[in-house]
Amino acid sequence: MPKQTSAARHTSIAGLLAATSLALALSGCASYDVTAPADARADAPAAAVRAKDAQLAAATGAKNGDGKNGDAKGSQGGGRQTTAPGGAGDDVDCRKAKCVALTFDAGPSEHTPRLLDILKKEKVHATFFMLGENHVDKRPAEVKRIDAEGHELANHTWSHQILTDIKPEEAKRELSRVQDAVRKITGKTPRLMRPPQGRTDEEVSKISKDLGLAQVLWSVTAKDYQTNDSALITKRVLEQTERDGIILLHDIYKGTVPAVPGILKELKKRGYTVVTVSQLLSPATAEPGMAYRP
Repeated sequence: MPKQTSAARHTSIAGLLAATSLALALSGCASYDVTAPADARADAPAAAVRAKDAQLAAATGAKNGDGKNGDAKGSQGGGRQTTAPGGAGDDVDCRKAKCVALTFDAGPSEHTPRLLDILKKEKVHATFFMLGENHVDKRPAEVKRIDAEGHELANHTWSHQILTDIKPEEAKRELSRVQDAVRKITGKTPRLMRPPQGRTDEEVSKISKDLGLAQVLWSVTAKDYQTNDSALITKRVLEQTERDGIILLHDIYKGTVPAVPGILKELKKRGYTVVTVSQLLSPATAEPGMAYRP
């Protein structure tokens, strides 16, 4: 049975779409689908919602000693333990929790091992949008570690070309090369991608859909490519962060990783649960071709 949309929400969506279409028409830009995390969760298929609720119930039972095996295995498998408050295990529910997704672009780099140490200590998982050339291809050990420690593997193109500025076949190659390289290293194929500079359009969305990739934009940026001042990076992130936000940082700049402990400490103090992008969207699953942005 089709889902019923409230009149107020229908009117709100219609008005937003009309305004967006007008803005795009005036700017001469092609349109593409954008969904907010909260809307993705609200529109999740009923079967996915039931599965999520069952998973949460099993995790709660395991923590209370009521599980059949005393251990709840999450969707990633392996019986991963529930994380401490402020981090997120497989039992996180962003429908109720005050969640924010933590993401890192353009690595792995020489700074990534220290970042992984910090995330492990703080029991936090993040999404890594990785570059292929001089990163994935030169640092397979870091790619393996990102995966082994429960973080989310994602695609940031092979050589950071602006996908809207190149031919469709070149854009497809920019993405597919990372898919192939990550799969060769980890046996897993990324399901998320972030277009360089957030530049996407209808053609890029089509290519992403063909490759099984959802597009992930952001709501918080420290512009850490402009500064190595860790205190300033921390300040910028905290000033912009709101519930359901997606934080964009880079694990390639020397000022970024030292800022992470302070960012996590303050986010936890403010009641946030730090999650991966897929955890933020759950019980929905990222839809190939769709762009997600708070």
